Amino acid sequence: MISNLINSLNSVIRNWLLIGSLLGVGIFYTIYTGAIQFRKFSTAFKNVFGGMFEKNHDGISSFQALSVAIAAQVGTGNVAGTATAIVVGGPGAIFWMWFSALLGMATIFAEAYLSQKYRESNDEGYVGGPAYYMKNGFKNKKIGMILAKTFAILIVLALGFFGNMTQSNSIATSINEAFNFIPLIVIGFIVAIVAGLVFIGGIKRIANFAQLVVPFMALIYIVFSVIILIKFRANIPSTIKTIFQAAFTTKAAAGGALGFGIKKALVMGVARGLFSNEAGMGSTPHAHATAVVEHPVEQGYTAMVGVFIDTMVVCTATALIILSTKSNEFGLDGALVTQKAFELGFGNIGKILLSISLTFFAFTTIVGWYYFGETNIKFLFGKKGLTPYRIIVLFFIIWGSTREIELVWNLSDLFNSLMVIPNVIALFYLHKDVKKMMNEY
Repeated sequence: MISNLINSLNSVIRNWLLIGSLLGVGIFYTIYTGAIQFRKFSTAFKNVFGGMFEKNHDGISSFQALSVAIAAQVGTGNVAGTATAIVVGGPGAIFWMWFSALLGMATIFAEAYLSQKYRESNDEGYVGGPAYYMKNGFKNKKIGMILAKTFAILIVLALGFFGNMTQSNSIATSINEAFNFIPLIVIGFIVAIVAGLVFIGGIKRIANFAQLVVPFMALIYIVFSVIILIKFRANIPSTIKTIFQAAFTTKAAAGGALGFGIKKALVMGVARGLFSNEAGMGSTPHAHATAVVEHPVEQGYTAMVGVFIDTMVVCTATALIILSTKSNEFGLDGALVTQKAFELGFGNIGKILLSISLTFFAFTTIVGWYYFGETNIKFLFGKKGLTPYRIIVLFFIIWGSTREIELVWNLSDLFNSLMVIPNVIALFYLHKDVKKMMNEY
């Protein structure tokens, strides 16, 4: 009964309210900022990669903050979510995934800027995020605080607890599939121990960890994907053609694949894209608030690169290997579709290679989501809430590794969707701040 109720709520909140509000705020900020994601695209890349190896002795560098954000963004959604979008919505879903990401780049620019403007200082440097720009940005302090506390509670449940449970489950099942002699509970304990060692170092250790691991993690997955695409290069032109055709037609795609409705392609593509890059959801601004930059707008540019890397690079790599190998035609779902593509590309060793990639993706997401939850625990309870929060997160990591957790995935989706509502309200309310600072910059 509980599962059916949550599924019913998700079908309305996630599939309609979430998509409508996130697409709406993306369209609004694209128009309002004069399509900043296109005008400042090259500037954004220069800002990020020009200072990639610079050390900021006063705090967290712009690139380190981006690394923490990407650590959270690039996760199982890139592997399993992209595959699900294709299986349920057809190849055309990928076009709508790209579309939502391009709009999301304008949204996340605003989120990152506001998180910089309304952040607060603490003994580790800076702390910020949606709860802080709701609390400090709203003229009506009572409404601002109600929205802030609502958001803070929802993100702790969605990411810190239920979300990290799903990520540890992905790691455990993936490793167990590749090396079935390792018990799930053992994998869960190992993940919890390593995660705990990163957690206790605070934002500086998390940022250093992300700066080292994230570029390597993304690069190794892209290299694996490119090797598969080289092997199946003859199918790439027809694959790209099919993506665009299927986005706007219900007819059967080239090669005899079944036709999919445009509505289904749009809903699945947009939903999976938004859940993957998290633009508008209010999660990654916590990382961008910590960066020490000359001007808040610069971190807004940096945040746009995160969405581009997540969806336009990593999700696209996943989509192309699935469609070029036709691994979506074997009756599989989720990560198993991507795993089949790796198997077709590399043989039996493909399972191990995907397991390595998925482990990196899911573990870095655990670290990123833990930090987003920690920021909001501090907002709600101060430092005294940290130790109980860490213990609960580690418990969920271990417990999640051994469970069949469809219900928990649905709960995570539900709270993810709910936390978007106060964030979108704040983004619309504070839009003049964004435009004013853009003009000053």
